[in-house]
Amino acid sequence: MSFDFTRGPLAGALAFCALGAGPALATNGYIANGYGGASKGMAGAGVAVPSGVLGLAQNPAMGHKVGNQAGLCLTNFWPDREVEVAPGGPLTPGTHKSRNDYFLIPCGGANWVLNDRVAFAAFMFGNGGMNTEYDTNFFAGLGAGSSPVGVNLEQAFISLNLSYQASETVSVGLSPILAVQRFSATGLEAFAGMSIDPGNVTDREDDWSTGLGYNIGVLWEPTPQLAFGAAYRSKIDMEAFDKYAGLFAGDGDFDVPAVATIGMAWTPQTAPKWTFTGEFQRIFYSDIPAIANPNAPPGGPLGAGNGVGFGWTDMDVWRLAAIYRHDERWTFRGGISHSSKFIDDSSAVINALTPATPQWHASLGASYRVNERWGITASWTHAFENEIEGSNPALTGVPQPVKIRMSQNEFAIGATYRW
Repeated sequence: MSFDFTRGPLAGALAFCALGAGPALATNGYIANGYGGASKGMAGAGVAVPSGVLGLAQNPAMGHKVGNQAGLCLTNFWPDREVEVAPGGPLTPGTHKSRNDYFLIPCGGANWVLNDRVAFAAFMFGNGGMNTEYDTNFFAGLGAGSSPVGVNLEQAFISLNLSYQASETVSVGLSPILAVQRFSATGLEAFAGMSIDPGNVTDREDDWSTGLGYNIGVLWEPTPQLAFGAAYRSKIDMEAFDKYAGLFAGDGDFDVPAVATIGMAWTPQTAPKWTFTGEFQRIFYSDIPAIANPNAPPGGPLGAGNGVGFGWTDMDVWRLAAIYRHDERWTFRGGISHSSKFIDDSSAVINALTPATPQWHASLGASYRVNERWGITASWTHAFENEIEGSNPALTGVPQPVKIRMSQNEFAIGATYRW
């Protein structure tokens, strides 16, 4: 279900939110690895432990755990993207580094406990995205191509949240979501001849789309030491990118994949300052043809329902994290996460546009309670460099190897106010 919010009185507000979401975050594919400083300090964990207002994006059942609280956060993001093309084919050989390696991404919201049963929240966050811009158009040898070559995808989620305390041990939550995304591509003239709509493949400036979805969650605390959480964020049916109907499969269709997460948290009775948590998450990329359709060999022309995609499969993410409450003022966090490989080696060529290769993330974070009302939270996350190498003779005519790699660093800081 989708609506055209890009015109009319809401256009300015939604455009601001989507632009503020930024083109990328420390990511699993292009989905953010956690939301808000507390979660990011645990490598994205938060389905079984409270992590502030933005943690409601991971489990909407946490409203009473969050309490009466408002928060603002700002993420500083440094991605490092690089493509290495071997000689011996039509692609321009050499090492090509993407520019635009620093981004600022804001987020924020508030949660109100209305009574012993019900809590309500409203917040905005960047779901994820991807940005590349290479000065040398290494695809030009396939036919044509201007410079720079690259893509820019930005996604913002605007959400309301209702949590309900069903019993002393069980709470549930529901969040309707308005998703806003923006996309542009440049320098892809070489692919126009492979498309059912050659005029809508590249250099069509920004295109916007919106859609509605939901997030549901449950929290079960059978004992003071144990907590179990689960959440499911629905697939979001987005409006098609009309200006890029000849690029994405299904006449420009580019939906947001569903995400399912389960987790457990344990606070040892003999060491109550510590909490340990583990999570499993699946991102259903295979349900999105524009992302999942094969490209080596391609099933059909660009823009068709079976048209060339990026060859992504479902991603599984595992997280382990710990919280240490040092005293009434200081809380420390740390965590690691690992995602499954979701790009086949033969898809490395087309994924030079979207080199989302990292699989390991490590994070550290801390919160400081200034007084009864105010607090500060900060975190640092490193996505370790990973590379994928392969060739696609169906696209390049010869087996010309392409190696893609990426690493990321992210520093998030935020302020909270409680009442």
